[in-house]
Amino acid sequence: MQWSGWSLRLGRLAGIDLYMHATFPLLFLWVGFLYWVQTGTLGGVAFGLAFIGVLFLCVVAHEYGHALTARRFGIGTRHITLLPIGGLAMLERMPKDPQQEIIVALMGPAVNIAIALGLALVLTLTGGWTPMDPEAPLMIPASFLQSVLLANIFLAVFNMIPAFPMDGGRVLRAALSFRMGRTGATVLAARIGQTLALGFGVLGLFGNPLLILIAVFIWIGAASEAGATEMETRLRRKPVARAMITDFHILSPDSRLSRAVNLTLAGKQRDFPVLDGPRLVGVATQSAILRGLRDHGLEGRVADIMSAPVTAESSDDLATLLEALQQTPDARLICILHRGALIGVIDMENISEFLRIQAALQDR
Repeated sequence: MQWSGWSLRLGRLAGIDLYMHATFPLLFLWVGFLYWVQTGTLGGVAFGLAFIGVLFLCVVAHEYGHALTARRFGIGTRHITLLPIGGLAMLERMPKDPQQEIIVALMGPAVNIAIALGLALVLTLTGGWTPMDPEAPLMIPASFLQSVLLANIFLAVFNMIPAFPMDGGRVLRAALSFRMGRTGATVLAARIGQTLALGFGVLGLFGNPLLILIAVFIWIGAASEAGATEMETRLRRKPVARAMITDFHILSPDSRLSRAVNLTLAGKQRDFPVLDGPRLVGVATQSAILRGLRDHGLEGRVADIMSAPVTAESSDDLATLLEALQQTPDARLICILHRGALIGVIDMENISEFLRIQAALQDR
């Protein structure tokens, strides 16, 4: 196990890293407290903790349903993270084909339905069905397996709410895309999601406060999805050459790290292309330079710390390049080539600046 930011890596399954956010254990404390208030017994608390543990195994299965289905369409998954509010599969991208997006979105709830059907079969074969007892504590409405069965049905239904970032919101967007295109479909689906969020928020004010948290979650998710799609639309069919940085410094493999330090302190450039004569051979990122300073000092060589360059052609589409940056988080700097020669560089900050300029021009 190892920490990455605020998340603890639990392991790797099917080629996908599974992480647990640092706040995740707070859920067990909260659930334990609720069951103690409801039941007043250690047995009730044990039931609750076991239930939430098994439920999150079902959540992991749900996320793997998305991830493994996306893999069938050539889309990788960076990692799956367990959060107090559920699981999150970080796909490299969502399918652009509406049919594929629908299939990927539906496979998560389908896993929960499959689990519920499997538990129903087990309960039927073993005669384990327990009638609902109106006198039982609210938090323990039935037997353990029945509680897990009902929870999986709830997860499937809840995730099909037609609002981003729920699976139902992605299904809605994909269905609308058949008639109005992806951009228009995303805007409409985001508006529907935010309308539902307002409804949940109002209901939460007069009832369950948890609905307010759900409303905030849906509102932010809808806004984020709409913003990402708007960004992609603005970058589409615009060549990389329009946004690349042409005034930049380079290093050679034999350069000392002191040279990188001086260039960093003298300006705003943090990552440097490495050229051996006219040939691009690597990139020296800020993090690699800092590690090199720690390990080798100022006299260390750039060749010892550089990494393989990520490149794009000057005529490539900016939207495609942004997607490549998002799929390769370690690629902080992309080197732009024309007929094999380095003519510019680009990073996320530069793309953001280009978008701000485009927005300002459109507002005139």
